[in-house]
Amino acid sequence: MALWQEWWVWIVIGVTLAVAEVMLPGFILLGFAIGAALVGLLLLIGLLGGNFYVLLLIFAVASLAAWVVLRRLVGIRKGQVKIWDRDINDN
Repeated sequence: MALWQEWWVWIVIGVTLAVAEVMLPGFILLGFAIGAALVGLLLLIGLLGGNFYVLLLIFAVASLAAWVVLRRLVGIRKGQVKIWDRDINDN
């Protein structure tokens, strides 16, 4: 069995990406972490086979969906941009 067919490899990738998200915040890597964890869980319960292209497609779709949901929940909202009208260095 190839390494990418193992469920625990996908979980480890997901955890690694989640830890990297803590180091580099921006909610970009967290979407990939959720996608990898979802693929790992689907492999664990037996809903996905070992086809690499199917796993990659599920990973990409789940990562994109997670990124969109995270962007809606914690992204920049309308009117959230701060416009500075004075500089701290001005007298």
